[in-house]
Amino acid sequence: MSYEFEFADVFAYWPELAAGALHTLILSGLAMAIGMVVAIIGALAKTSGPPPLRYVIDAYIELIRNTPFLIQVFVIFFGLPSLGLRLSSNSAALLALVVNVGAYGIEIIRAGIESISKGQIEAGKSLGLKPLQIFRLVILKPAIQAIYPSLTSQFILLMLNSSVCSAIAASELTAAAGDIQSRTFRSFEVYFVATAIYLVLSIVFWCLFAGIERAFLRQPSRR
Repeated sequence: MSYEFEFADVFAYWPELAAGALHTLILSGLAMAIGMVVAIIGALAKTSGPPPLRYVIDAYIELIRNTPFLIQVFVIFFGLPSLGLRLSSNSAALLALVVNVGAYGIEIIRAGIESISKGQIEAGKSLGLKPLQIFRLVILKPAIQAIYPSLTSQFILLMLNSSVCSAIAASELTAAAGDIQSRTFRSFEVYFVATAIYLVLSIVFWCLFAGIERAFLRQPSRR
């Protein structure tokens, strides 16, 4: 094999790679924050809403979880203009990510809510705790402990899935890598560096989330 690796050509564009990584983090963070609002509302509607609303939520969850994310992106970016709603590539990417993570988040949060037994709530009432105290001391922390690993994993998956949005030219890391590749023709080097950046970001967030769990959520050991 006579191919010569030239990473210097790629690193010459490091400001664009850094900007792409930053845009990926911003896009993923916004999508996760808005998606969790959608997920909380959807989970509450599914657990305590009227049957027709529950059917709508179930249909939304099954539609999103059983169709490719790329198709969802295309429907929003290319399909909505046919209905008179035209979005920029970044707005369409954000909406697609919110719709996607919201569906998964509903099921995660629903599981957390249903993991709290009614007996624990009744015990809190019998101790004379007020509703806010019951929510804060009896429901909130155990529910967060139950769903925290799933939510953090979902964020990392969301960050990685944001690379699909490069198909509609959204501003993120994979799109930046594609632009650099078209100028340098160093496909292996460019996408190797992009892969390394995604890997580093994933490890950093995994360590951050694990530290938060150890500091605030893990139950103290009993001796």
